[in-house]
This record gives sequence, structure tokens and C-alpha cells, in this order.
Amino acid sequence: MEGNQQDTRPGRMIAFPNVIERLGNAGIEFPAYAIARTPEDAARAADAIGYPVVLKILSDQVVHKTDVGGVVTGIGSAEEAARACEKMLRDVPSRVPGAVVQGVLVQAQVPPGLEIIVGGKTDPTFGKVILCGMGGVLVELLRDVSMRVLPVGKDQVREMVHEMRGYPLIRGFRGSPPLDEEALVDTIFSLSEVFFRDDTLLEFDCNPVILFRKGCKVVDIRAFSGNAASTREAVSTMPVDCGIFTPRSVAVIGASADPAKIGYVVLRNLLSFSGAVYPVNPRHTEILGKKVYRTVGEIPGNVDAAVVAVPAPAVPGVIRECGEKKIPLAIILSSGFREDDEEGAKREEEVLSIAKSAGMRIIGPNCLGIIVPRLGLNATFDPVMPRNGPLGFISQSGAVITTIVDWSVPEQIGFSMIISVGNQADLGFVDYLRILEKDPGTRAIILYIEEIRKGREFLRTVAEITPKVPVIAFKSGSSRLGRKAAASHTGSLAGNYEVYQAAFRQAGIIPVYSIEEAFDVAELLASEGYPEGNRGIVVTTAGGFAVMASDFADRYGIDLVPLPEKMREELDSFLPPMWSRENPVDIIGDGGVERYARVFDVMTRFQDDWDIAIIIAVPSALLDPVHLGSEISRFSKATRKVTIGCLLGGESMRAGERVLREKHIPNYREIEAAFRAAGRALQSRMKPGRSQAGIR
Repeated sequence: MEGNQQDTRPGRMIAFPNVIERLGNAGIEFPAYAIARTPEDAARAADAIGYPVVLKILSDQVVHKTDVGGVVTGIGSAEEAARACEKMLRDVPSRVPGAVVQGVLVQAQVPPGLEIIVGGKTDPTFGKVILCGMGGVLVELLRDVSMRVLPVGKDQVREMVHEMRGYPLIRGFRGSPPLDEEALVDTIFSLSEVFFRDDTLLEFDCNPVILFRKGCKVVDIRAFSGNAASTREAVSTMPVDCGIFTPRSVAVIGASADPAKIGYVVLRNLLSFSGAVYPVNPRHTEILGKKVYRTVGEIPGNVDAAVVAVPAPAVPGVIRECGEKKIPLAIILSSGFREDDEEGAKREEEVLSIAKSAGMRIIGPNCLGIIVPRLGLNATFDPVMPRNGPLGFISQSGAVITTIVDWSVPEQIGFSMIISVGNQADLGFVDYLRILEKDPGTRAIILYIEEIRKGREFLRTVAEITPKVPVIAFKSGSSRLGRKAAASHTGSLAGNYEVYQAAFRQAGIIPVYSIEEAFDVAELLASEGYPEGNRGIVVTTAGGFAVMASDFADRYGIDLVPLPEKMREELDSFLPPMWSRENPVDIIGDGGVERYARVFDVMTRFQDDWDIAIIIAVPSALLDPVHLGSEISRFSKATRKVTIGCLLGGESMRAGERVLREKHIPNYREIEAAFRAAGRALQSRMKPGRSQAGIR
């Protein structure tokens, strides 16, 4: 979790000449330099290099050199160089207590240009990460950066450059000439190749890299070495049989007659299961009308899954019995494992070893369980059974699941499968994603993530899945509270949360910033799929909401395209003279369902001119919400484009919402939510020829 992050300082700082040797071999251009340890050295070095020169303090402890007088530019003589060096050696240690000064860097001063930062860090989850952004002294204030998990190709580097908000300055802005974008791409790519291949290189900063009309130079660089784990992460060797998530029989080990016990709640939940249910408890003969077995071994015939709800010390023995019974799947609800202490971690390893030797797969431990609504399977201690539907939900928090399930029922949101991952001792996010990918009832997947284990394998898997099934992720832990000081700009910019977000986008995941937003986006994609483009048309009877729609469209990247002249002429033929005659299409407040329907007919004929239709309606005595819902459904079926409903208001509009829900058309009670969902889908839409290189 973000609040408990370890110190972000990397290992030992590499001496400047050694950094140049490591990175300079990649063809990176550096200004001429020398290292001075006395004012006399500085004077001689400045004469040898040629004027003007820059002096910079060399100290592992000084990150922001300019702030403490550790940089002097525009030096034009040996005397100036000597005075600047003497002052720097005297003043900087007093301004940074404890700083150890190795000397002063004397460097040829490069001409003015655009300052860029290029950096790399070793992330504990995803391995080597490359970063580029607007650099210089304002780098951490602007935070205009783009990141990728390594390795990357040149096309991905170019994408990174284009993603920077300051990219117009590179392309040429307000009459200024374009800068050498290809030189920058080559430099970033070369640095990324060196960084990825060197497992002893933990982190580096090139800030600034000065970009010119022709070429670019790395002006300042810091790098750190240490014993980094290799980024060549091993791939899991045990593929999961997706059939184990559609069991025909379930044993409840630890079934209880006490309503206050988890074993009772789980058994009660399973009374609606379409298959056979076998309670197991040596102290009972019958619970909730079900015959109780003393042990798993006494159950006649095959058992497809076991729900384990016994105290942690008893779990290893239970798993051994399940293995002897050849039960393929155990869902361990019990806590008291790795999440508790060292003894619990050893117990978890023991359980995993027993399961592996028996060929069993484990969900959990320390999890809520799984729910498969179409089977009537609620193998959790949440008493609410959600509706069947197209959304798969994988969560690292049981409390989030119970809250979402409770909310989903009145909202008529349905799930194909809900999975609580728990400790992920065996099965984890990668396995659950594969299961949902192959599930014909799943049309979109939502992830609630606190921490990913085996990050690179996770990214490889998701990159294969997202072109077929949309994946939306909400990562908790965005707060900076509790982070310790980073030893480089890159360490500060590429925090745990930021790297997660960048990795998600790289793999085609749609990152969102709340659970509500996750479901808004998932519902859109599960029902309508990815929009073909960002050309939108808004139809409404409410002028005020038309203005709001224009604002939100601009905010979320939806282009409210001008209406084609022929389309406008057709609309003119039946709309009142006061209609807006532009997009948003305001058909005036006295418009009823018939007016909407005729507009829909025109839009259908001109569907090659737009990609997304957002239909906004408000309560009115002239408007029947049910009839409007039916017309929106008819319109949606008549086009191959994305249709989004915004039936605003209270109870009077609920009947229309239900029609849209039954017809699998997304509806939003707030205009911003509709545009935000469409915008998120567009941002992560798989583009033709998009490179998936970089995750291996």
C-alpha cells in the first residue's frame, strides 16, 4: 500500500565519469567536461574546455543543485571559474548538512534549448521503467511526464514524447520552428536499451536533456547501482482449468449450525446453488435440512469444489483430505496466514505445498470467496446474491465486494462472476483474468487492485486479453502520504501509483479513479463496445444541459462535430424554428418522444458522420420515459454506433431507465458520468497497429 511504502532511495550513486562510460557507449551526446577538486583545477579545466562553462557541485546528497547554489552558469574566464568553485565548495556543505562533496564538475555550456528529463527506475512490481517529460528546475512542479515499462520499441518512445503536454513546444508552437524530435526519440530509446540490459543499474536521471533544432545533448546525469532483481520474470508454469469455476458439487468444510458463524452463512447461501451441496462437520448430522458428513472422505461420489471455513491451524489437514478426495478446487475463507505473521506465512506455504502435490488449485486464503450468479453459486459469507450479467469483478478487498454487491441489486447491475483474490497463495489476478477471458458471459472485467504480484506476467496477460475483453482497473493507494524522500527526480515522479497507471495504459487497461467510475465505463463497454471514434452528437430538449454537455465533451475528448448540411436540412423540415441548428441538437423543451424518434431516424441515415450518440432527457409532462426508452433501443439497434442514455431526474424517469437496462443500453443519471465513461473508453481504445512490444 502507498502509505506503507519503503524508502524510495535507490542504491549506491555511480561516479559521474562511470555514468558517462555506461551511457555514453550508447551514442548519447554529452558536453565536454572535467572534474575539479580545487579552484585551481577549475580554472585550468575551464581554459582547456573553452568558454563559456558551467560549474556544478558533485555530491550524492545534493539532489536539487540549483536550490543550494550548486550550479553557476555563464562563466567566461579562469578567474571566474576559480571564484565560483571556491564559493561552491565553501557554501554548499553548509546549506546541506552532512553533504559529502566529491568535487565540482566543469562542463561546456550548451546553447539554450528545450529542457527535457529522461529517467529510469526499477519498480518493485513491474521492473525497469523509462520516463520522459518536460525537464529543468520545474520538473516536479509541472509533473508533465510519460512512462513505459521496459523494454520498448522506438514507436512506443515516440508515443511517450507525443503524450507530453509540452509536446507542442517540440512540434513547433506559435511560429517557433520545430525541434529535432527524432534525435530525442533516438536518445530516449538508446538510454532505455542500456538501462534495461544492465541489471546493476537501478535508477538514473538525465535532467536536463537539451533539445535543439538539430540534435540534443544530455547536460546533467545522476545514476545509482545496486543488486537489482532481473526484469526477466519467470512465467507461471501451471495453467488453470477454467472448468473448476463451474462446479456441479460443493463441500462446505466447517459448516455450522450457529448463525453467527461463517460456516453457517456460507451453507445458507449455497442453498440456492443448482448443484449438490455437502456440509462437513464431525459434530452435526444435519444443518439447514442438509445431511452433514463427518469428513470429506465420507462424501459419496465426486466433489468439484470445497469451501474451507475452519480455523487456520486446521487448514493444512483439511487440504490434505481434499487432495486425497481429489477435489480440484479449494476456496479458503480462513484468515491467519501470510497477512498475520511469520507463523502464518509458513502455514500458507505448507497449504500450498500440499495442494500442489495433490494437483489442487487454491483460491485465497483469507478471502471472501467467489460468486457465479448464473449457477446460483454464492460461495461467500456475503448474504446478498447479485444479478446475473455481463461484468466480471475481481477484487483484492472483500469489503469492496460486499458493498458493491449490495449496491448493484437495486441498480440492476449484473455479474458473470465475482472473485475475491485474498492472499493469492496459488491462483492470482493472472489466472482469474484468463478464466474471465474465456467465460462467454463476460463482456467486461473490473479490477480492484491494492498490489500486483508478478507484475510483468500480469501485463503480458492483460495485453493479450484487452483487445478481446475490455479491462477496467481501479488502483487504490494514490496518496503521497508516507512517501520518503527520493534521491532523484525520476524517483519522485515515478512513484508506485504513477507506475501502475502507466503500466495499465501500456497493457490496454482502462485506469479509473473511483469504483463508481469503473462501473460507469464497464457498463458502457459491456453493452456498446469501444467507440469507433470520438465524433459525438448530443440530442436533448434541455438547453442548459446542452451547454453542460458541450463543456464535458471538451473535457473528456468527445468532438461534438458540426452537423452535415444535408442532415441539418432534414432536421429543419420538422423541428420547430427555434431548435439549435447545431450540435448539441436542442430540440426545444416542448419536444416529446415523437420528436426524439424523428431525430433518431435522421441520425440513423447519417450514421457515417458520427460515432457516439448521447441522448439527454429530463422529466416533462410531454415525455413518456418508457416510450422514450423503447425509441432509444430501436435507434441503437438500427445503428452500428455507440448509444448512451442520460435520463436525468428522479423516480419519474426510473421506468425509462429500466427499459434501457433490459435492452442493455447504458444510462447515466449525471451528464458528466456519461462523457467521462466515453472519454475513458476512447483513451484506451485499441488502435490499429498499436504496438504491444515492451512486456516480455
